[in-house]
Amino acid sequence: MLIAIIGENCVGKSTLAKELASHFPSKIFVGKDFLRLERNPSVAKQTFQKMLAQSVCGENLIFVISEKEHIDLLPEGALRILLTADLDVIKERFKDRMRGFLPPPVEKMLERNHGTFDSVKCDFCLESGKYDINSVLESLNLLNFVK
Repeated sequence: MLIAIIGENCVGKSTLAKELASHFPSKIFVGKDFLRLERNPSVAKQTFQKMLAQSVCGENLIFVISEKEHIDLLPEGALRILLTADLDVIKERFKDRMRGFLPPPVEKMLERNHGTFDSVKCDFCLESGKYDINSVLESLNLLNFVK
């Protein structure tokens, strides 16, 4: 099974990935982690795309995506979960990451990027902090995504 968790910075994608992986064993790739698969970035990308395609009907894999171009790596059959959060929530979480200070240029960048994934095709749309992991797992079971 291949699950893609898609969303902006600081919406809780990695947290959701860890929650899902705690219920069924999964490899988790975040962002450009796939570049470690091979020395050559182009070859690493090809290797990762093959791995993604094989995981649709094989080994569990969760791909955490925060860059829009990585969505194009997903094969047909991947489960796509869009995770969203209010801009104020994102700013607070980013501020926490930066030890309590959110520089104005970073704040402007977050404002510019907010809503980047709103038009992305997804199977589930969850709002950060407002979903129940058991309901998500139940939905995955009903769709025969969990083995």
